[in-house]
Amino acid sequence: MADTTEHTGTQQPQPRKASWKHIGPGIVVAATGVGAGDLVATLIAGSNFGYTLLWAAIIGCLVKISLAEAAGRWHLSTGRTLFDGWASLGRWTTWFFAVYVVVWGFVYGAAAMSSSALPLQALFPDVMDLKGWGIACGLVGLVFVWFNKYAVFEKVMTILVGVMFVVTVYLAIRVTPNIPDALAGLLPVLPDEKDSILNTLGLIGGVGGTITLAAYGYWVNAKGWTDTGWMKIMRLDNRVAYATTGIFVIAMLFVGAELLHSANVAIASGDKGLIQLGDILEEEYGSATAKFFLIGFFATSFTSLIGVWHGVSLMFADFVARLSGTGRAKGEEVASGTRERSWPFRAYLLWLTFPPMILLFEGQPFRLIIIYGVLGAAFLPFLAGTLIWLLNSGRTPREWRNGPLSNIMLAVAGLLFLILCVKQIWDQPWGEFF
Repeated sequence: MADTTEHTGTQQPQPRKASWKHIGPGIVVAATGVGAGDLVATLIAGSNFGYTLLWAAIIGCLVKISLAEAAGRWHLSTGRTLFDGWASLGRWTTWFFAVYVVVWGFVYGAAAMSSSALPLQALFPDVMDLKGWGIACGLVGLVFVWFNKYAVFEKVMTILVGVMFVVTVYLAIRVTPNIPDALAGLLPVLPDEKDSILNTLGLIGGVGGTITLAAYGYWVNAKGWTDTGWMKIMRLDNRVAYATTGIFVIAMLFVGAELLHSANVAIASGDKGLIQLGDILEEEYGSATAKFFLIGFFATSFTSLIGVWHGVSLMFADFVARLSGTGRAKGEEVASGTRERSWPFRAYLLWLTFPPMILLFEGQPFRLIIIYGVLGAAFLPFLAGTLIWLLNSGRTPREWRNGPLSNIMLAVAGLLFLILCVKQIWDQPWGEFF
């Protein structure tokens, strides 16, 4: 039965002063959410449309801010984890998450290892082939997350984000952006091309994370933030996350607009598009700039790998504990570090690492990829819809329920991702599936 109990009569913790020294989970969610695929999508948008869709990239960041803030607010205001909230909405949420996390993890593991391997193979072509680098990246990620708790994980992610930041900003400056054109790109104008609305919605929806948005609340708890006294700090942290994401995305859009659009150069979609960009940078600016870019490419891909290895494993451990009744679905449980030492956490780590290695050798099975695409497209509408439900009900203390702005932003996010979900399902080759 759904828990609709009003949370009243409890003494509220004293709010802590928002300070930059506390920033952490936001850096983690920014690093994990911005993968190589996000950078390629923005790069292609810049190469196809110049600065026209700059406004869409910025709106994408604002939409994701609302989702991550809502997830963090649920964890801090109720003291309960997000999966505990989902479970209170009915058994269907458990079934959806169970299927999603198994199929998604299997396919994503192979994609993350391959993406991290590409820049390493380009930097060190005579050491190993792509499969060897992919396996090495998966094993390093496994060992790192297995033996380190959140505090160390956050520090390493912060260092890698620093590398990403320096590389992307350097490239944006190096290509000499046209500032007047960039400012004009802040006006909400659609490109004069077929499917321009769907392409624009795709760019908005593709900025900065899917399931990692749900993992944000778990990282907030793992940091030690477990009550409403941390609310101001969480909101500052979340804004920093998507300001950082915005800088990455805008920088790559600048590179696409100046380096590719002006020269009418097209690159492939997917991670290999970044390898092509490395070749173009070498021709234009020399091998040092190309190698510097490949280091940033690796940092981008590897942060997504270890971020998912940690964050989604944390969610899976909470899922199993809630399902089996062996642990409390509370923020304090996540903050204590017991989830990171639990067998479900480590079992999911192994699931993300070893079974996907088969796909590195065999290729990705057609039917599984279709199911993966559909489940992935459905997750963000699921997240937006359930957050609206949870944060407007008696499950959340009245003081921390959604206001009008939060409801509008979450509704916009839900509608946006629902449209993209329907398109994704429609575009699948179902005739070949059966």
